[in-house]
Amino acid sequence: MDPSIPRPEAPVLTFLGATGTVTGSRFLLDTPDARVLVDCGLFQGLKELRLRNWAPFPVDPSTIDAVVLTHAHVDHCGYLPALAVAGFEGRVHCTPATASLVGIVLPDSGHLQEEEARWANRRGYSKHSPALPLYTEDDARALLSQLRVTPFDTPTEVAPGVEVTFRPAGHILGSAMATLEATWGDDHEPHARRFTFSGDLGRPQHPLLSPPATLGPVRPDVIVVESTYGNRRHDDEGAVAALADAITRTTRRGGTVVIPAFAVDRTEVLLHHLRRLRASGAIPAVPISVDSPMALRSLAVYRDAVDRGDPDVRTDLSELADGGGDPFDPGDLREVRDVEGSKALDTARGPQIIISASGMASGGRVLHHLARYLPDHRSTVILVGFQAQGTRGRALAEGARQVKLLGRYVPVRAEVVDLPAFSVHADAAELVDWLATAPTEPEAVYVVHGEPTASAALAEAVADRLGWVCVVPRYGERVEHG
Repeated sequence: MDPSIPRPEAPVLTFLGATGTVTGSRFLLDTPDARVLVDCGLFQGLKELRLRNWAPFPVDPSTIDAVVLTHAHVDHCGYLPALAVAGFEGRVHCTPATASLVGIVLPDSGHLQEEEARWANRRGYSKHSPALPLYTEDDARALLSQLRVTPFDTPTEVAPGVEVTFRPAGHILGSAMATLEATWGDDHEPHARRFTFSGDLGRPQHPLLSPPATLGPVRPDVIVVESTYGNRRHDDEGAVAALADAITRTTRRGGTVVIPAFAVDRTEVLLHHLRRLRASGAIPAVPISVDSPMALRSLAVYRDAVDRGDPDVRTDLSELADGGGDPFDPGDLREVRDVEGSKALDTARGPQIIISASGMASGGRVLHHLARYLPDHRSTVILVGFQAQGTRGRALAEGARQVKLLGRYVPVRAEVVDLPAFSVHADAAELVDWLATAPTEPEAVYVVHGEPTASAALAEAVADRLGWVCVVPRYGERVEHG
């Protein structure tokens, strides 16, 4: 870090994203000796949030010593190429599986932004002339050289006086809660503080991954916890039954089921559930297609992790793979990789299931499928994850009669089924249960990565049940812990 920049006398945590929203996770830790950014995500949803992606980064990126990355979803890693273009030259520390998935997600993000800019210029619906991508696929590939792999439970120095330890978070493959231990002072007066960031916390009963690690071994002084579902409880059994019912009634009327799904993990979770439903006869044997090159590359990473018995994969999945079974193939799975194959899905006859990115219908091939099937009263769109404010998915979940797709409005005549319980985020009770595994009371808990009502509800629940200092921070707020 530039020695001319005044250093704080004790660690200062600044909230640069994921406050009042579920996207744009960015948390800056300044210590007397270093500057480390935890997560570097894209803002999504409302225009006022998305504009933050285009604004200059709040601190000079060249002064950041390192980035610590909790996992590979774009709202946690998607701004990294732009940070590097703006001058960040340090290392990005993450788990091995996260590095593999980031190597898929970021180039795809750059490519998608280039495609969207080209489409907007061709159709003339952008206010900018010409429309430009935030960063390119080449920018994203260049950033990958800055990745540095750190296995779980392996303390690693990432900057002077700052050590990180990753532990499984059970959200997606490779996802981690990150504990940063900051030390400063001298032999006569040493100081230390542990900051634990939950990242996105998974669920105790994730169908593919082991449960999140507890806070017992960590003994954090400060906890930064997500709150995506901070005011809800998941109905797991009801969600699977509702999925089966929606598929069955759609196929009976000859329609197509379109499922916008996040390419990383949600697609795998869906395929696993569809495999079980078809095997039990709960859904008819109609064609199932995954139409997302990124999702298919991510699926290959998951299959490899199951075969290797990665530390955060459930052992029963590895046992299934040992027996020759594929936990992600419902039977006759169609893996659509090229554009022509994608177009063919929109002219196919008869019932079918299409799984395509993105999960909040904010971009990607799923937009073309929605444009084709939303006007069809026989068809169904199933939403299987959190839909952020300002996204098409949120509009559909809230009963929109028309949505804007590819520069034009499309009527919504298809059935829309919202199944948020398929999310692999912990719900309110699970989040508080996880916090309660801390062996001692922390100095403070900061509730982030949630819409205002969800964050406020979780903060209140933590204060009521645990009696801890629990704060919902403001965007740009700085707090000192020394």
